[in-house]
Amino acid sequence: MSRVGRGHSTARTVLGAVAAAVTLVAMAGCSSSASPSGSGGAGGDVTIEFAQWWEPELPDGQFRALMDQFESENPGVKVKLVSGPYASTKEQLFAGAASGTMPDVVGLDGAWVNDFASKGVIANLTDLMTQSTYDESQLASQIKVDGNTYMIPVVNFVYPMFTNDDLLAKAGVAAPPSTRTEFADAAKKVKALGGDVSGWVLPLSLEAPNGVQNDVMSWVWASGGSMLKDGKPDLTNKDVTSAMDYIDGLWKDGVIASGSFTMKEQDKVEEFTNGRVGMMIDSLAHINLIRQSNPDLKFSISAIPAADGYTGERGIPYASWGIGVAENSAHKDAAFKLVSFLMSKDTNSKLSTLAKAFPGNTQSTPDFSGSDELFKKAFDIYKAGYPANEFTGLPTAEDLMRQLGQQLQTALDGQQSMGDALKNAQTSWAAAF
Repeated sequence: MSRVGRGHSTARTVLGAVAAAVTLVAMAGCSSSASPSGSGGAGGDVTIEFAQWWEPELPDGQFRALMDQFESENPGVKVKLVSGPYASTKEQLFAGAASGTMPDVVGLDGAWVNDFASKGVIANLTDLMTQSTYDESQLASQIKVDGNTYMIPVVNFVYPMFTNDDLLAKAGVAAPPSTRTEFADAAKKVKALGGDVSGWVLPLSLEAPNGVQNDVMSWVWASGGSMLKDGKPDLTNKDVTSAMDYIDGLWKDGVIASGSFTMKEQDKVEEFTNGRVGMMIDSLAHINLIRQSNPDLKFSISAIPAADGYTGERGIPYASWGIGVAENSAHKDAAFKLVSFLMSKDTNSKLSTLAKAFPGNTQSTPDFSGSDELFKKAFDIYKAGYPANEFTGLPTAEDLMRQLGQQLQTALDGQQSMGDALKNAQTSWAAAF
């Protein structure tokens, strides 16, 4: 299995014959012969529908302006945007998947891809790229099922390490740590300041288990490791074991903020924003929120620390705005033209600038000249490593996070060894594959 975005190669292969956790309504009408999306307009124009949650999250009118540009460059093709919040878009797409009426072009979350691909409701983008002689080498990453691409990440939102500059300075830490040993030392020194201050914050809520992805597995990816082998669970390998033992050591040292087992991402951000935590791993998207909530807080971002002695590229956790094409679309050629347009060098640069995100085209460069300087620094971190999120495209991804989170909690709570926790999680994960 190739790694997400590693060396700008194709991202990763996940076995296609997996059982999906989300069971769709009976698929009787879900073949490509079902009522196709899109329509033919006046004068032979083709209208394609594009369902996504992106337009509401961008400055007013900017996404529509990109569609207008696409239409001017592709006479005869019109784009109808179907925009809404993330939750409603997800609901709409799952309903459309069940009835065979998905819009032609769809915004995708990587967690949906395996289910949609295994049900045959999203098109094989590898075939569409071949048919259009598209140069896929420009793509930073691709999400694959059974060797074929079904989603292309358009822009990426990364999760670097945040450090409270004042707390680290008071603790005698001169610079953000870059290795695990340096991190553990810094966390101990911050904790030694006393009061309600902790070195690191670790959200392990089972209700919202994405802390396993962003705050736990990130230590594996930062050192070039993987939790999978040939598309299957590999939680007991030395890279995962080393990272989990390291977190266990931090827990035993008492440097992690209290309340981890019920803590969610928003709680983590609040702890950091209020100056009670020296370091956290978090989304770049929260920079403005932190600035607004605590204008006096001085903080920096840096790459997630790697294992001592590791000199390779560092994986950095990310979330994406992904894109795909509906299998039921009657206008796949026009739909892929829109995909190609959004992934082109100039358009991808513009979209990543608007979204304050990082481009999915390796040749694109966002313009952060009018943005917080930390965005520029984050882009340098992003370019120096590779986007890593092995949960993307897995079957029942959120439940896999929860299963591992349950085992980690019992290990940290002293009910079992960390080795046994990983063995138990390996067993439960295998059932999903």
